[in-house]
Amino acid sequence: MEKYSQFRDRGSGIAPFFPVPSPPTGIFFLPIHIFLFVIRLPPLLCISIFYFVVLRWLPVGSLAKKAALWCMIGIPGIWWIDLQIDRVKRGSLAKQNAHRLPSPGSIIASSFTTPLDCLYLAAIFDPIFTASYPTTREVQRISLFRAMQLALLPPTLHPPPSARLTTLSALLAENPSAIIVVLPECTTTNGRGILPFSPSLLSAPPSTKIFPVSMRYTPGDVTTPVPGEYLAWFWRVASKPTHCIRVRIAECVYNNAALTTPAPSTTTTAMTNSNSAARRNGVHKPAYDANFFDSMPIGGSVSSSDTLVGSETAAASEDGLSGEERRVLERLGEDLARLGRVKRVGLGVREKIEFVKVWKKKR
Repeated sequence: MEKYSQFRDRGSGIAPFFPVPSPPTGIFFLPIHIFLFVIRLPPLLCISIFYFVVLRWLPVGSLAKKAALWCMIGIPGIWWIDLQIDRVKRGSLAKQNAHRLPSPGSIIASSFTTPLDCLYLAAIFDPIFTASYPTTREVQRISLFRAMQLALLPPTLHPPPSARLTTLSALLAENPSAIIVVLPECTTTNGRGILPFSPSLLSAPPSTKIFPVSMRYTPGDVTTPVPGEYLAWFWRVASKPTHCIRVRIAECVYNNAALTTPAPSTTTTAMTNSNSAARRNGVHKPAYDANFFDSMPIGGSVSSSDTLVGSETAAASEDGLSGEERRVLERLGEDLARLGRVKRVGLGVREKIEFVKVWKKKR
């Protein structure tokens, strides 16, 4: 593994591009996995082909399309979905909390680890998907099928020559009743780190709500950090008895540093609560109890991702990113890292391209 050491984050040692090994099942359970794969794959393929070839083009209501999408989610055994929203207690998702959920005219900044991410978002929000690139603020509008396909394709630094690019502001103006999904990491990871963000989110209007959404999976081997493994991915998804998705939605962030407050640190919050309790009890804690490490943001300074954009966007950072824009991207990155209980890393699309070359050469 020494040849892959360059693809580990220098600060945290996290390797976001390594495939997650499947948990051992033993020879005794192998016939069960084969049986599940054989009975699930035909209906899954049939419904998928029917939806992408026929249903999505028909003038039918969203209910029929969402039913087909939920069948595509349920057939492989994805039955357990753990949804949690920032500052909303479990079981209290009422109308008064509707503003904490993505709504028409808002943007979702989603983690990107597997084609299931886009499939789940389509089944819940029926959004417009976009592709982001680390070298431009513009985005490319894509279909659900293309968004799922990107999770299994090699990453690219630049948009293809035939791509029709636009900004998030223009896309929202053309589709005011739709939710826009942005994949700001530009490529998939194994879910163990948050890559530097594309500047595409900075093309959103200042008053538009941007919701960071994190999705993690159990077992974690359904992630697709290595491109091209179509058959292996279908096997991992369809042969397991069940899968669980852990969905976390953060509070909205605005493309405006004046409206975007710094993300709370777990350590700082805990210490503040401790000091408050001490004051109520008449105990005064000395000032030196708080130090630099207490206020260190989650997923930030421990890693080598102190700059908000990776090596592939260093030039763009020098030319086009102001301090306020960096704070907006930093807040979004910290929120995704906090929701996924991971760290931000300094590796980006350029490093993944090199990793894929080395990985394929080994294979």
